[in-house]
Amino acid sequence: AQCCGVQLNKTREWKPLEQRTCTDIPWLLLFILFNVGMLCICGFAIATGAASRLISGYDSYGNTCGQKNAKIPGIELSGRDHTSRKCFVQWFCMCFVFFLDPCNIDILRRKIKSVASQSAKCPDAELKTYEDLTKFSTANGSDLCSYDVQPDTYSSHRNRTTKCPTLPVHPSASLPVFHRCIPVDISCYAKFAEAFITFVSDNSVVHRVIAGVMTSREIIMGLCLLALVLSLILMVVIRYISVVLVWILTAVVVVGSIGGTGILWWLYVDQSKSVNVTLPALELEVAKDNQKALLIYAIAATVFMVILLLLMFFMRKRVALTIALFHVAGKVFTHLPLLALQPVWTFLTLMLFWVYWITVLLFLGSAGSPVQNNQTGLVEFRMDGPLQYMVWYHAVGLIWISEFILACQQMTVAGAVVTYYFTRDKSQMPFTPIVSSVLRLMRYHLGTVVKGAFIITLVEIPRLILTYIHSQLKGRENACARCVLKACICCLWCLEKCLAYLNMNAYTATAINSTNFCTSARDAFFILAENALRVAAINSVGDFVLFLGKVLIVSCTAFAGVLALNYQREYTVWVLPLIIVCVFAFLVAHCFLSIFEIVVDVLFLCFAIDTKYNDGSPGREYYMDKALMEFVENTRRATERYSKVEGESREMKSMVS
Repeated sequence: AQCCGVQLNKTREWKPLEQRTCTDIPWLLLFILFNVGMLCICGFAIATGAASRLISGYDSYGNTCGQKNAKIPGIELSGRDHTSRKCFVQWFCMCFVFFLDPCNIDILRRKIKSVASQSAKCPDAELKTYEDLTKFSTANGSDLCSYDVQPDTYSSHRNRTTKCPTLPVHPSASLPVFHRCIPVDISCYAKFAEAFITFVSDNSVVHRVIAGVMTSREIIMGLCLLALVLSLILMVVIRYISVVLVWILTAVVVVGSIGGTGILWWLYVDQSKSVNVTLPALELEVAKDNQKALLIYAIAATVFMVILLLLMFFMRKRVALTIALFHVAGKVFTHLPLLALQPVWTFLTLMLFWVYWITVLLFLGSAGSPVQNNQTGLVEFRMDGPLQYMVWYHAVGLIWISEFILACQQMTVAGAVVTYYFTRDKSQMPFTPIVSSVLRLMRYHLGTVVKGAFIITLVEIPRLILTYIHSQLKGRENACARCVLKACICCLWCLEKCLAYLNMNAYTATAINSTNFCTSARDAFFILAENALRVAAINSVGDFVLFLGKVLIVSCTAFAGVLALNYQREYTVWVLPLIIVCVFAFLVAHCFLSIFEIVVDVLFLCFAIDTKYNDGSPGREYYMDKALMEFVENTRRATERYSKVEGESREMKSMVS
């Protein structure tokens, strides 16, 4: 807050849902300029011919399909006129890139190490001899060999082994959109897939697994749909089972800590009995070392158990707040059912942006000036000078815009939940609070979301760079450097998670007060600091309850899958179908329950603000739900009883003295 120029004032009053003002306008303008730069990069790639080279394809001499190409100095076969070979539509194309040796793949550089020419048609049948090449080229007007070799000389040319395709030429088909002839037979790539192909061909289990997946695809899709339905149902009914889940958590923690400590002490006693002075010196020394280690472990486990049980004892009342928040969150989803669709819209938006980003990245990979490779003598397109920094700019855009999309989801959910919480008469709520929240976001708070996403980006970029350096130096750096890198990555990851949590609460504060990002982050931080134990209880107990919910969804889906596959006797191996179903079920449950977690966090901040500035007296009535009201009343009664008992004890002491 101080870095943002905001004075630290803890006493500023919160005014929920009052007049809206636009926040962080300079950051919105900066974000717009940044996106203009992203569009300029895309336009540059298209204007320089990168888009046409990527889609239409180009040969090893720099000639692009469907164009009259300029002569490249030093490249004899460049500058060819291919305007007669154009693609009018995707399904009627007369120009394809044909690789003379498509099976020669460089895995590390992710490219085909082969001379490429341009052909009017991809070979749809196997060509075994040079005479077959001549017949195909003559019949289709295609150049299967190098341009300086005429079709009638394919079989007699002295350099036919290097300038013509490797025989036999396998049947091939063009890639969708990208007009490259790729062999349809996977055995072509046996040089790098030989081990896998041999394993598959010799292993009947693999055949049965693959057959089971292919034949059970309808069941897999049905079970994935079941996981989706179960996730939606759980978001509504979790308020009824949260008490049970919390008791399960309590029992597991208590039994696990006590049982683990008891086992360690039992092992220590057993080890002490086995220590015998008659043992050989080496064995006696080892036995004593084990005894000391078990004693240390048992003492440490005992201390941990005592601390854990004390924390659970003192936080037991705050666990009731978590249960009440879960109950209210379930009500929120019944009143705002469109909240459940937020992961869907966010996922679709991210997918559209990632498709655009990858497309532009591919354009950039084909942009630049033609350069002759000194080793092969062929043409490559490279970006030199300042243009190569476009890729880095584009990479930053991937992180910032992705975080912006996720932040928009959080702000939308926060705005809708805040409207629900601070509206006393629920019948006076907007007809579609989600749509109203989206409109408020677009009109007032885009700058705040941009700033929050930028802060996460500033932390995420160095973490990703350090992770990349660590992966590149794996096995070559010394132990000290490896430890420092891992420590830095871990610290940045923790900082990123803390900032993400603070950002979420800052968006909630913005939705309540319509303040800028720094002011909202400051206000939210002070509220969270004043309720630190409650925050710890909600984050620990609440996260575990949601985890149990995910386990419940995965278990139910897996059980349904076992029952469904049991009636299909032709499925001999169920492992892979069940794994696919369970992974999808967990991902779906995680996406939807993450929205539930956001709702709980927003409700908690609203509750903390409500209890701080209101006391239930006339003119300062609570906004909260009845379930939270009951929690407040129970807490108040307990406090009054404690105060009364403490007062009586003081009075007794004074009378005795």
